[in-house]
Amino acid sequence: MNRNLWLLALCQGLFLTNNVVFIAINGLVGLQLAPFGWMATLPVMGYVVGGALSTPLVARSQKRWGRQVSFQIGLAVAVASAALCAWAAFSANFWLLCTATLVAGYYSANGQLYRFAAAELSLPAFREKAVSLVLAGGLLGAVTGPNLASATRTLFPAPFAGAYIALMGVALIAMACMAAIRFEVQPPVLDAAGQPAQGRPLAELMRQPAFIVAVLGAALGYGVMNLLMAATPLAMQVCGFAFDDAATVLQWHVIGMFAPGFFTGHLIKRFGVLAVMGAGVLLNAACVVIALMGLELQHFGVALFLLGVGWNFLFTGATALALTAYRPEEKDRAQAAINFCVFATLALSSFSSGVLVTTQGWTLLNAGSLVPIAVTGAALLWLAGKRRQTAA
Repeated sequence: MNRNLWLLALCQGLFLTNNVVFIAINGLVGLQLAPFGWMATLPVMGYVVGGALSTPLVARSQKRWGRQVSFQIGLAVAVASAALCAWAAFSANFWLLCTATLVAGYYSANGQLYRFAAAELSLPAFREKAVSLVLAGGLLGAVTGPNLASATRTLFPAPFAGAYIALMGVALIAMACMAAIRFEVQPPVLDAAGQPAQGRPLAELMRQPAFIVAVLGAALGYGVMNLLMAATPLAMQVCGFAFDDAATVLQWHVIGMFAPGFFTGHLIKRFGVLAVMGAGVLLNAACVVIALMGLELQHFGVALFLLGVGWNFLFTGATALALTAYRPEEKDRAQAAINFCVFATLALSSFSSGVLVTTQGWTLLNAGSLVPIAVTGAALLWLAGKRRQTAA
């Protein structure tokens, strides 16, 4: 871990602070302001839809101006969108809140590239560990996010307006950290004629088995996690728990998401990426089983913690697997495609979580999540079989 990686891990932690606060409060603010209860998680959905729509813009900015300038643009958007969210809370304007979170998605699309930038700040032999350790920076978000939401939610008469204002300060701190990182300029890859190599078209990249499974692991793993996490504050409110209880559950969930980052890279090196991703699938299934066993605080807490660890194994593994499926000159289009699939799945899961938990209940929501978990497990078995055939 060199200085640049530590700073990038800190930026990851501040990025996750923003995400955790958004997840903790956007559904609750939406429930207060929405015309109908089933629309409560539209502000959460707006955040990920904005991320999906922003992926091609971010890819172009990364290619034109490089990592640092593009990341700083994303952080500037974070400051502006948090200000819009605060204004929406003060004016009790539901549609302005949805618009603000849609704009904030541009920051999310940038932040999702921090893990790929980590691989470029380390030696090739340590890429998996660099990705894992930078993701571990999200622990800062696990500690700071819920506490920040709890401490600032009553600063003003408008509920949670103070939390949005606090996020403006978080983004400004991240801008200072990002300015101190030195991203090396990557020399262009040349083809046989001495011209900049264009690489393979996206359609060809996406036909590779490793790329397919990397996309499925990242998108479905993130989708299941978001489906259950976004619904948790609403489900706990229905069950009579206080906001502080929901904040504690989310805190342990995010700890589960990022604490394994200190050793996930080592596990991938030792046991292989497919084995680690398979463990993530089993942990997600265990989360659902525990969630279906009861509605006490410990059921929510243990289930969400296991969900977080399962997400870490799947997402870190999918990122490491994706790094083997494209060349340096193909990184912008490949990373944009992966992140677009992730955000599209997140958009669907964000909307579905609000609709299902308010109309069908927590039990059906968890039972339905077993379908994408099973699809992910089947994809891993398929790729393992393809590799065994190739080896034979």
